[in-house]
Amino acid sequence: MFIKTAALSATVSQVALNPAAFAQSRSSRRRMTMSLVCGSLGIDAGQRQAIEYAHLFGFESVEARPEYLATLGNREISELRRDLRRKQLVWGSAGLPVDFRRDQAAFQDGLQKLPKLAAALQRAGVRRMNTWLRPSSSDLTYLQNFRQHTMRLQEVAKILADYDLRLGLEYVGTTTLLISRKYPFIHTMAETAELIEAVGQDNVGYVLDSWHWWQAGDSAEDIEQLDADSITLVDLNDAPLGVPKEEQLDNQRELPVATGVIDVKTFLNALQKIGYDGPVRAEPFNQALRDMDDQAACQATVKALKTAFQLIQ
Repeated sequence: MFIKTAALSATVSQVALNPAAFAQSRSSRRRMTMSLVCGSLGIDAGQRQAIEYAHLFGFESVEARPEYLATLGNREISELRRDLRRKQLVWGSAGLPVDFRRDQAAFQDGLQKLPKLAAALQRAGVRRMNTWLRPSSSDLTYLQNFRQHTMRLQEVAKILADYDLRLGLEYVGTTTLLISRKYPFIHTMAETAELIEAVGQDNVGYVLDSWHWWQAGDSAEDIEQLDADSITLVDLNDAPLGVPKEEQLDNQRELPVATGVIDVKTFLNALQKIGYDGPVRAEPFNQALRDMDDQAACQATVKALKTAFQLIQ
């Protein structure tokens, strides 16, 4: 770890990527943060390595890993929080470790483990969690699926509320996924709002993804009617050139503003207008990026996020 970190530090110095420079260049008006989520980039890194990468390459927030944090005692948690402050980092979001999409046994198993994991996140100072909604089902009609999601997410949200955690739901708008199973399900912001209302818990809101926002045909006005505090995480990406919108594949995307197919400028400025202050991660699902080594992937990603943020007015 020491040798790897030293080598990375030298490389970062050579390309003038350091947190101080990023802090100085960050717009005083922008409150949202460039967030490192290693798994989204094809990087296999644990919590401490992710924090080190975020520090070395100029990210401003980092994903929290509840399973790892739950293994730490209070002293280790305090040390980790001090390390984040020294590195001028804040927590981004944590993925929800409960599978509510499958059978009841899998759901109950995750639900039973959730209090311990949520308590660890609270001790570490994490306040945001995220998950996604499958846009179709082979077995459940829309109404059956809606009722199941409502009941299960209510249970999840009540536990998270006890630990001061907010949960964001990401709708998946990709047309090819919507028609991949017999029964279509939630795939727009408006439908997500209906589910949130049905769940009826104050700590449940949105994850907004520029790809799904574009695929769903949602607008800047749809974003602007949201309360910024209802958004726990934002995903930013672009789409390949030359592929009709309805034929785009969810797992073949580009880094933000790589192609201009998705109107990232409009998307980000709508978030800026409502005062969103949370993490923004790149989620390109891009094989070329996954084939890079960790260093190159981090550099390419932070460069893309910085370029996107320059579009904020």
